[in-house]
Amino acid sequence: MSQPTRLFDFAYYALTHHPRPDALNTKKNGSWHALSTDEFVRQSRSFSKGLMALGMEAGERVAVISTTNRSEWNLCDQAILQAGGIDVPMYPSISAQESAFILNDSGSVYCFVSDAALVEKIQSIAHEVPSLRGIYCFEPVSGVQTVADVIALGEQAASDVDDLLQARMDAVQEMDLATLIYTSGTTGTPKGVMLSHRNIASNTIASRERLPVGPDATSVSFLPLCHSYERMLVYLYLYTGVGVYYAENMETIGDNIREVKPDVFTAVPRLLEKVYDRIMDKGKALTGAKRLLFFWAVELAEEFDLYGKSPWYKARLAVARKLIFSKWQEALGGNVKTIASGSAALNPRLARIFAAAGLSIQEGYGLTETSPVISVNLPVNGGMKLGTVGPVISGVEVKLADDGEIWAKGPNLMMGYYNRPDLTAEVITPDGWFKTGDIGVIDSDGHLRITDRKKEIFKTSGGKYIAPQHMENVFKESPFIEQCMVAGENQKHPVLLVQPDFAFLRSYCDRKGLPFGSPAEVVQIPQVVARIQKDVDRINTQFGQWEQVKKIHLCPEQWTIADGQLTPTLKLKRKAILARYEAAYSGLYA
Repeated sequence: MSQPTRLFDFAYYALTHHPRPDALNTKKNGSWHALSTDEFVRQSRSFSKGLMALGMEAGERVAVISTTNRSEWNLCDQAILQAGGIDVPMYPSISAQESAFILNDSGSVYCFVSDAALVEKIQSIAHEVPSLRGIYCFEPVSGVQTVADVIALGEQAASDVDDLLQARMDAVQEMDLATLIYTSGTTGTPKGVMLSHRNIASNTIASRERLPVGPDATSVSFLPLCHSYERMLVYLYLYTGVGVYYAENMETIGDNIREVKPDVFTAVPRLLEKVYDRIMDKGKALTGAKRLLFFWAVELAEEFDLYGKSPWYKARLAVARKLIFSKWQEALGGNVKTIASGSAALNPRLARIFAAAGLSIQEGYGLTETSPVISVNLPVNGGMKLGTVGPVISGVEVKLADDGEIWAKGPNLMMGYYNRPDLTAEVITPDGWFKTGDIGVIDSDGHLRITDRKKEIFKTSGGKYIAPQHMENVFKESPFIEQCMVAGENQKHPVLLVQPDFAFLRSYCDRKGLPFGSPAEVVQIPQVVARIQKDVDRINTQFGQWEQVKKIHLCPEQWTIADGQLTPTLKLKRKAILARYEAAYSGLYA
């Protein structure tokens, strides 16, 4: 078939050009269950006919919620879209009330969920959603119909339903609305981003040139499929013939990666920071010559340059890769060609060390509103520059406003916010430029670098501007710091709220013979406070005098999505964090 133009076309393109026996793979009860390309297409068609038998009309919205990534999510997506529907992916971690808001705002008529806990959550608010006609589960749950039931319904349909399904598929145009993705944002009510088939399909095809693997490759998927980035990547994997293996959950990612031995996977910077912290922790536990060799290799990696190092440096790096970094590669399966990183800024030092270790991290940039990729590095042909998010992908244009805000335009730009033309007009100019809200620079080679979020930059009482994201990214180099937030708008100087890495703190306290009680007790131990302050003081020297934080507060609670301190993509909800620690924050300026 020709190039895909609608999202359900990608599966048929895969079936024609590179069918796989292991297109989509879900681990159940300790073993992998493969869904071939052929079976994926066949089941999705039966699923579509089942939806039509239930009464789903073209243009109706259907919600999908899954606690983990699994093939049923993509079956739902494919079935809904090719039956002419519009799917509404939702995060499993949002509150019941936020779920009710999204279901009502989208007018969803059905809701497909992964497990009993989500069935219970949606049932608890179903009476508040008059449009909702049914809840279906991926797994057997007493009194609830399943995905298998809907597929069986489609399999039993009369033969002429195939023609009706084909008519629905033929009626779908590339400019039609395909999905409503609600951005939780760091403030305010969720907004439904309207993305057409063309928006995401064009972005998928344009991103192909930045994927350095082909049909013989495998991937591990664990960023939520409801996130626009991971979802687009599954279309990209179908398009290129890459097999997808879904991680069981966030705790098993390491085991799943070592088992699958993927060529590619995606990550958010915080996950890569944790991987690095664990590696460094193991290095610190070494003794004698092994410890010296480990840290010699790390110091060598900190000097790494992608281009132009001396033969002497390259010879030493080859030794370091053989003796030390090969073990890092083995910990990630041994076959990784690239790791795609997005959602937040990656610390350039971390990217440099991983690149020296032979683990290329392709940092990219985009938003849900841009379907999502705007730019991404490519680790071949000089397409990679550490500390940047790479050159802009084909078909997309970028320019900088007078204040440095990144504006973007292209076929990937959203149709607008659902039912909110007022908000749409705020971010899309009359001539079609999207205001991203991010501040950046474009270097002479055309590589884009993000410096901060426009709305998060603040001014001290002395009139100096503070860009907190960059600073937070550097402070998190400390293994003691899990998350942190720079604050101090209209104050004399910035301060730092710190959520410690309590797992690392426990090992530190054990080594130093300090008591490790409750988190509230640990953050009060003078030696702990002093040790974290020492790291903050050391890192402070990298910033200008006006930027340096003068005081810190250690927070005894973990910042979580469920408690409202983080977005589902682990961004800080700054207002919520400040409100939670208002007394402590004020006390830092007393």
